Amino acid sequence: MERTNRAAVHAAAPKERVWRIAIYIRLSREDTRCLYESESVTNQRAIIEEHIAAFHDGDQYMIVDEYVDDGISGTTDDERDDFQRMLADIKRGRVNCVIVKDLARSFRNYSDQGYYLDDWFPRYKVRFISLFHQPLDSYKEPQNMRSIAVPIQGVLNENHCAETSDKVREVFDMKRRNGEHIGSFAAYGYLKDPGDKNALVVDEEAAAVVREIFSMFLDGMSKNAIVHYLNEHGVLCPAAYKRERLGLNYQNPSIDPAKRPLWCAMSVTTILKNRMYCGDMVQGRYRKKSYKVHIQEVVPKEEWYIVENTHEAIIDRDTFEKVQRLLNRATRTGPRQKKLYLFSGFLKCADCGKAMSRSKVDGVVYYYCRTYKDQSKTACTKHTIKHDRLEAAVLCAIQQQVYLAVDCAGIIERISRTPLEKGQSRKVMDAIKQKERELSKISRYRQLIYQDWKDGEISRSEYRHMKEDYEQRAQALEKVLQTLRAEQSELKNGVDTENPCLTAFRQNQNIDRLTRDILIELVDHIKVYEGGKIGIVFRFADELRRLEGFMELNPHNEAV
Repeated sequence: MERTNRAAVHAAAPKERVWRIAIYIRLSREDTRCLYESESVTNQRAIIEEHIAAFHDGDQYMIVDEYVDDGISGTTDDERDDFQRMLADIKRGRVNCVIVKDLARSFRNYSDQGYYLDDWFPRYKVRFISLFHQPLDSYKEPQNMRSIAVPIQGVLNENHCAETSDKVREVFDMKRRNGEHIGSFAAYGYLKDPGDKNALVVDEEAAAVVREIFSMFLDGMSKNAIVHYLNEHGVLCPAAYKRERLGLNYQNPSIDPAKRPLWCAMSVTTILKNRMYCGDMVQGRYRKKSYKVHIQEVVPKEEWYIVENTHEAIIDRDTFEKVQRLLNRATRTGPRQKKLYLFSGFLKCADCGKAMSRSKVDGVVYYYCRTYKDQSKTACTKHTIKHDRLEAAVLCAIQQQVYLAVDCAGIIERISRTPLEKGQSRKVMDAIKQKERELSKISRYRQLIYQDWKDGEISRSEYRHMKEDYEQRAQALEKVLQTLRAEQSELKNGVDTENPCLTAFRQNQNIDRLTRDILIELVDHIKVYEGGKIGIVFRFADELRRLEGFMELNPHNEAV
């Protein structure tokens, strides 16, 4: 009997095991900001190595490698390079033991923690050791891995990460609302102010390129022609400029790092559309989906943070607005052409609304309907017009409009010097009061139908239908009130003769030749009718009608 016990004891004696250890260390951005010494890379390493040295169980412990993710979030594993390297070494059999200071170092994502501890590590026969905040050792104390405290700690770690993310986002949003720059890199053409990391200063070398791009585009050059010009003249594109000239560690994920990047149409378009160049801080155009999903998504424009006049402008606002109007037009250059044609993007068929095509026959340029040309001769008619006749007609119409606008400015100036027509002012005031009473009545009705719904007098569907109807009526009244109040202000203060409409026309008093710059400034689009007739829609058409209405309400005495 005794001999049998000895044999059993001898058979149960554990064999010496060799543990090939991976030390995993992670330092988050939060740790960097808060400077928690206990969480530093040095201290995590020291704590783990001290624990390994204290093992006296007869097994061999060999530190194979150290895996450090510095300044990386623990909410996702695929963005942690050294974590992925450690997993690859485990698959190759190089590592069979992972030691971390605590669970938060390896996981801040509850679902990832469960996956690796309950599935991935056991599948590859990996011993997992966590020293603090739920001490774990999957080899010596496997029962602890099933403790309810482990998933609870995972939930707490993830919740802490979510709360930290919310706090950081609140701070960043506050800075954005205040017009403080929080990006890692300044927009091309600017530098971070050495004295204030949240402010921008002009980088004159890059700013000169930005000004040249705007100038070339306004001069009629297509975006592709601008790209060729910049690349042929050896101008560094924004990504290359930041790396090679400014020495910044800038990486564009869409560019192959092995190749030197060049200018492209997208980079030119981005510059032409960027409000930063007229002195406005524009931020929040992209955001991460969540604190766990680090994929960036595009933010709707109405949710951007835009603060005007926060830094020195590179492009004046008038020039920037001209460029935006041009960008909204469907334009293209002809074969082997670098500049846009005079009417490119301005002509529309009066019947089908499509853009007009340009054609040159025996040296004569014609325009005709694109629908007629490309789709079906039964869908629309040709709407042909010669370029020379069109140019002369548009020039004549603009000259007449300039004459009328200048004359209008003189009349308005005289009206503004005359005493206020009290009767007309009282009429506008009465109209405002009437609309305000109607608006107040609608507001009361909205409150009453809400109460009727709560009391069960009307159904939810009826309430929603009536509520939408009242909201639409309220919006219409608000627009009318806005117009009436503007009219009241004009009756009281007169019309500013320096307003953009009158100024735009007066600047072209001596026009004798039609240019794209004049078209951009004054014309929205030109309709071409069948038979060669045209209709010009001016940019300031509504404003001119409003000024005419002001003059009708205030008859002027020519003898004054």
